[in-house]
Amino acid sequence: MGDKVKKFSFISVILSVICVVFVAEAAAPAAAIGNQQFFWWIFLILTFLLPYGMVVAELGTTYDSDGGLYDWIRDAFGDAWGSRVAWYYWINFPLWIASLGTLFPDILGMVFGVEFDLPVILAIELAFVWIVVFMSFSKVSDSAWILNGGAVLKVLIAVAVGGLGIWYAVNNGFAGDMSPATFLPDLTNTNALTYLSIILFNFMGFEVICTFAGAMKNPSRDIPKAIVLGGLAIGAIYLFASFGIGAAIPADQIDPDFGMIYAVMTMVGEASPIFVIICLVFLVTLFANMASWSFGVNFVADYAAKHGNMPKVFSHESAKTEMPTGAAIVNGVVASLALMLQLIPIPAISEGIFWMLFSMNVVFLLISYIPMFPAFLKLRKVDPNRTRIFSFPFKGKLMYVMLAIPAIELVLSIVATIVPLNGSEEELSKIPMLVGVVVFVLLGEVVRIWSKRGRTEEYRGLTSELAEARLAEEAAAAAEEAATSEDAEAKPQADAEPVSVPVA
Repeated sequence: MGDKVKKFSFISVILSVICVVFVAEAAAPAAAIGNQQFFWWIFLILTFLLPYGMVVAELGTTYDSDGGLYDWIRDAFGDAWGSRVAWYYWINFPLWIASLGTLFPDILGMVFGVEFDLPVILAIELAFVWIVVFMSFSKVSDSAWILNGGAVLKVLIAVAVGGLGIWYAVNNGFAGDMSPATFLPDLTNTNALTYLSIILFNFMGFEVICTFAGAMKNPSRDIPKAIVLGGLAIGAIYLFASFGIGAAIPADQIDPDFGMIYAVMTMVGEASPIFVIICLVFLVTLFANMASWSFGVNFVADYAAKHGNMPKVFSHESAKTEMPTGAAIVNGVVASLALMLQLIPIPAISEGIFWMLFSMNVVFLLISYIPMFPAFLKLRKVDPNRTRIFSFPFKGKLMYVMLAIPAIELVLSIVATIVPLNGSEEELSKIPMLVGVVVFVLLGEVVRIWSKRGRTEEYRGLTSELAEARLAEEAAAAAEEAATSEDAEAKPQADAEPVSVPVA
């Protein structure tokens, strides 16, 4: 029977990568880079995606746990850094929910030709937030039809926008400049550099496929291939959608909030059924996107809370479904409070709420991955004898270079996103984002200190001695399990009595 167990196909791995990683709403901010994005996508695939993906492939197949990123960093550096990463990884999610909630009233208004007052806007946004929260209460939310169906719809939207862009360019010409010089990077354009964090954000989530290692036919071969091919596929999808947006709207006029919607409106008209269908399907994908991400984020927060590295409320689980309902409810509360920022009569905050919250969400997700690279080196050093299904292919000094580059890119993209790099009005609009990030970082330190109250032992991180002890314990447990299994198989044979056959 064991030979008949169905293995996870390589095609299924690729589809799962696209399902989790592809985010339709990020196409517009990426398109705002202009034709330079073609250079940056290729550059970041080579210098970020490949080393990041190989690190994730080794860690994910070597250290299998429910905590994922949090557990790798906690294992390397102890509870303090594990707590910080759990906080950064979690806080990005309610900010993300809130940012997507702000898209609903405006897109519904475009579709139905109405303009909502602020109370109605808030009601629609809060409804989106709490529907997502209630979806995450049930295991039904994690069913394949939500994950795969949402991904298919997102890809169809991207293909439709790209196809419309080709049709529009053929009939009307390109809205922007397509001269060769526009495809070269302009490092003096701080606005374009700001959006580079979106490309990095679009690569995050590849660690999910490492959980499929046990079900793959050849994980050491399939995981790195899936990361590379999945990354290329996602890059191609984003570029095709961004091309469609750029065909209709010049790069310097693309709205990071509704760039895709405005582009479709420009190409087919506001009254077109195509526009209405794309808008409504886009809104549906937002539910699917949040539902699929909620489980990973909520379980990490739940897992960290059980270690005393997040508040106890995050460890509350439903007695019926065993889902982390405590984390889900806190998501709803924080997202709701974030949406209330629209009541502040400061245009830089109330009018740019989507981009402010979305940028903060991106920043915290990127921050959470920075410690992963030094954690990788630490675990390589103190735990060298552990079996590694897949090993990072670079060695010696080249390995350090290939690990340093993506970490530096993360830091630089975060700085470009939230730090005003000049005195222009557009750069000064980053100040609310910067303040928000600083506030949440400081709040995270308070939460970390408060969460560890009552913890009897502070884990300082893996040492060589502890790693060897773990390996010995695991080997003993495996031997005991094997012996128990052999005894269980042998016992029925020993107990079997001879069957007497009556003689005629």
